Amino acid sequence: MTVLHYPTANFPDPDGMLDIVAVAGRIGGEVRHIRLGGDLDEATMAALHTALGRHKVLFFRDQHHLDDLGHQAFGKRWGQPVTHPTAPAQSGDFLLELDSRHGGKANVWHTDVTFTAAYPSASILRAVAIPPTGGDTCWANTVEAYLRLPDPLRALADTLWAVHSNDYDYAVNQTEQDDGLDAYQAQFVQRVIEAEHPVVRIHPMTGERTIVLGSFFKQFVGLNSSDSRRLFDTLQAHITRLENTVRWRWLQGDVAIWDNRATQHYAIDDYGDQHRVVRRVTIGGDLPISIDGRRSRQIVPAA
Repeated sequence: MTVLHYPTANFPDPDGMLDIVAVAGRIGGEVRHIRLGGDLDEATMAALHTALGRHKVLFFRDQHHLDDLGHQAFGKRWGQPVTHPTAPAQSGDFLLELDSRHGGKANVWHTDVTFTAAYPSASILRAVAIPPTGGDTCWANTVEAYLRLPDPLRALADTLWAVHSNDYDYAVNQTEQDDGLDAYQAQFVQRVIEAEHPVVRIHPMTGERTIVLGSFFKQFVGLNSSDSRRLFDTLQAHITRLENTVRWRWLQGDVAIWDNRATQHYAIDDYGDQHRVVRRVTIGGDLPISIDGRRSRQIVPAA
């Protein structure tokens, strides 16, 4: 592993206060020797924001002191926390629990809540109960994926818009009957929500171009469903190439923070009936802007 000590040329941190170990070549940094909480000083928070802009996902070990209240207080330091528009098992002011015994699995590549126009900017996930084996999470860097698209595909992606919906087939990734997941899906889609996004957006903090796809994708604007699916599969395969990804082996007390505007993630469902619980605070986002200056829009319900 490469140890990165800030500052760097592209992501300056004048005080050099973070010690970060790069976890993979193109995404992911483990921040060491820090105690997360709502009482972190402004300089440390600024350094964390800078680090997230570079690494796209940050990992923190041994944050056992964080309880639900502390987790939410820390979330408020990142921006305005928001509740999930349809998911069950929400508690506190804005805490979402993902419990494997109640259908809380996400073993599809996705960016959180892209069926809303101003989808979240970031998420903060805390490991509450972790199985002794399995249950890792992977993230993919959609900025690196964009940069490495073949020129003709990148030119096409720059022009595309897509509809995203919460009403998609959860059963696609099920390998066996799961009544808990079926019940979770029924509640998740009790109110259909859809938004229209540019496939390539400009990141408001870094200025980078990032691809907006993932499992909430429904159809490209102007293409039929079969053509949409074939093109989606091609672009999505570039995003999730292993070279663009990082895999995190959770331990109880870990925290991960990811830039939801520049990543996709996938929770690996390989732990059988072992119990897994994680809790998430989600930070509100902004309306994506395409490279030609147009903004995403909500289409269901109608704006």
